[in-house]
Amino acid sequence: MKKSTPTPRLIAGLLTIAGLAAHAAPKQKSKFRYDEGVAIEALGQAPAEQLSLWYSRPASYWEEALPLGNGRLGAMVYGGISSELIQLNEESIWAGPPVPEVKENISGTIDKARKLLFEGKYAEAQKIQQDAMAPRIAPRSYQTMGELRLDFGFEGKATGYRRDLNLDTAVATTEFTIDGVSYAREVNVSPVDDVITVHLSASKPGALSFSAALERDGDFSVTSSGGDTLVGQGQASHGAKHKGVKFANVLKAVSQGGTTKAEAGKLVISAADAVTFYLSAATDYNRDDPANPLTRDRVLASGELVSKAAAKGIKAVKADAIASHQELFRRVSLTLGTPSGEDTLARLQAYQAETPRIDPNFEALYFHYGRYLLIASSRNGCLPANLQGIWCKDLAAPWNSDYHININFQMNYWPAETTNLSECHLPFMDYLERLVPSGKKTARDLYGNRGFLAGHTSDVWHITVPFGKVQYGQWVVGGAWCTQHFMEHYRFTGDREFLKERAYPILRESALFFLDWLVEDPKTGKLVSGPSTSPENKFYIPGTKTPTNLSMGPSMDQQIIWDVFTNTLEAAGILGIDEPVVADVRKALAKLSMPQIGSDGRLMEWSEEFKEVDMGHRHISHLFGIYPGRQYNSNDNPEMVAAARKTIETRLAKGGGHTGWSRAWIINFWARFKDAAKAHDNIVMLIKKSTYNNLFDKHAPFQIDGNFGGTAGVAEMLVQSHAGDIELLPALPAAWADGSVSGLCARGGFELAMEWKDGKLVSGTLRSKLGLPCHLRYGDKVVALQPKANETLDLVKALAN
Repeated sequence: MKKSTPTPRLIAGLLTIAGLAAHAAPKQKSKFRYDEGVAIEALGQAPAEQLSLWYSRPASYWEEALPLGNGRLGAMVYGGISSELIQLNEESIWAGPPVPEVKENISGTIDKARKLLFEGKYAEAQKIQQDAMAPRIAPRSYQTMGELRLDFGFEGKATGYRRDLNLDTAVATTEFTIDGVSYAREVNVSPVDDVITVHLSASKPGALSFSAALERDGDFSVTSSGGDTLVGQGQASHGAKHKGVKFANVLKAVSQGGTTKAEAGKLVISAADAVTFYLSAATDYNRDDPANPLTRDRVLASGELVSKAAAKGIKAVKADAIASHQELFRRVSLTLGTPSGEDTLARLQAYQAETPRIDPNFEALYFHYGRYLLIASSRNGCLPANLQGIWCKDLAAPWNSDYHININFQMNYWPAETTNLSECHLPFMDYLERLVPSGKKTARDLYGNRGFLAGHTSDVWHITVPFGKVQYGQWVVGGAWCTQHFMEHYRFTGDREFLKERAYPILRESALFFLDWLVEDPKTGKLVSGPSTSPENKFYIPGTKTPTNLSMGPSMDQQIIWDVFTNTLEAAGILGIDEPVVADVRKALAKLSMPQIGSDGRLMEWSEEFKEVDMGHRHISHLFGIYPGRQYNSNDNPEMVAAARKTIETRLAKGGGHTGWSRAWIINFWARFKDAAKAHDNIVMLIKKSTYNNLFDKHAPFQIDGNFGGTAGVAEMLVQSHAGDIELLPALPAAWADGSVSGLCARGGFELAMEWKDGKLVSGTLRSKLGLPCHLRYGDKVVALQPKANETLDLVKALAN
């Protein structure tokens, strides 16, 4: 039965989600809060595909909707009955300038601040440096493209309801029966045809009658074309300010049977047997030169994609999309436990109980979901995944949904190489290379230095200037941290051309900056970075209760610079490069100050034993050398690892790990410490306290970094290769006593498969892609192997020799 006037119960307002329990609906009303007008009686059964998120009711709010994406286009599907809401994104829809810029060269101020810090005059140094900072300009946000709304006007009772996201096919399906008619809705975002498709079908001919509309707040208008197409056009902005990227989207309906007409800015479909919508978008964003927008016809560009896909047909579009997705997704499998048969919400709520019910199969699903999200938000040729991947419902998103490069952006890509998604790593590195010209200009104009730098955050406008409060802004190693990913990509792939043409050049530019930036500590004669902050943390000025941020030689700076220098030297050695800058780097590395162990046995966060203001701070920056760095490992630096472990224990005892991404980072630390029980405890806590109903990570609010960091942590518990050997099952918890994995990657161009029972390896293979020698470690046993290129070795036999 249908209502005479179909209207979705969608309530206007702004959504505030901070502080919500993972299973609770937002208390404030929102246009993204959906109340289904149809009662659901008999529920649907579990989907056949075990690697699925599935639910027994529609999404009530955005953090319950199911994400789809092809790296450029994104969709969040609610799975409604009387109406459907699909929130839309396109990767480049960002509000525009002005952005923070260099006003003047402040090298003189830097010199004064350094002198004051060396003299212990922290407050004075902080004041003059704060006065020199570029102002923060906000909001300048990544923005939603709007919503596709389908109104059916159903009322009464529905049976057999289920909505699900099949991770293996990247298709979101909604199914239900009402008034004896079974309805199905499939949504997919094709990486091949670059369109979002929505296919609707019914068991009874002529049963589909509904309307479709494109909507968006802000600068946006909709017109119709040809009776079966809607054209939306708009521009990202914040009211009259920050006029940014212009965009267009085109929605075309292809019906089987019935009629389609445009009416009052909507498409009205009547008595159709089946309907397929094709939607795409185009913008004027010029990634190579953001200041000079593209001049293409955005409507024409969107329409061409839609027309080609419609001519191809939904069956072929869907098949090609699935094949493209599965080529990446099926590279890795992880089997732990068996499915409980419950829907995803019930399984999540079992973790949120006072005593969590451990479900290893659900933890494997979480791992696979992280890989799925990276594939969906970071395809080769696209912009990289931002703070929310590609999914953003807002016009002014938290932290602008930008590229926070003081951990969050990097964490997005931690699982890329280990979980066999190397191609998905490329957008990160493409973007970093586009930052280099801006970073070189900032280094020269702001500090009078050579080389390249980037501060704590950036966006599609390629800002690299340190800005805002010194607590987070006076930090020049963000770009340097990112260069680590270039060397890691080489270590996993062995791509010598990449090393020569891409990795070494950006490492060299970063190293050049620090050769000019570092200064001698007058007390030690060692080279230190500064003035700088340990990201977002603070300490008390000695002898006072006054908090401050700036110091010379904070541990994270020194570790990242060590990483840049050692990576530069390694790359130069492999390539046979012996230029003067290499000798300068080698000399500076020998003088570089390194973090110390404090009197309490912890790894020091700063160069002196300052008293911390927040001992449970979410950032654990001074453990960079443990993970994602490689400076300290239990085989070569047991004393530093022990100090780092004590640091984590203290942080957690004081309330640390309270954000999703911080908890995910801690999983990786415990994996590197080879403490399986604690690594697993933190997986449980990540799911219990920092996971929304659609399994998105909860900071709060939503940030996708925790999903990716958690996925990386699972991989790190199963295989490690950072310390010179390939270690099997280094942190296998008792909860995963039986299981198997295949497709995980190790440095040196290796791919592994393993099966274990009762916590012991029983079978496995090691495939060498490059034919490089390696050392294989399992427990206390270490064996040297010399496989040929593309040779597969039996792990059990190799370890028996």
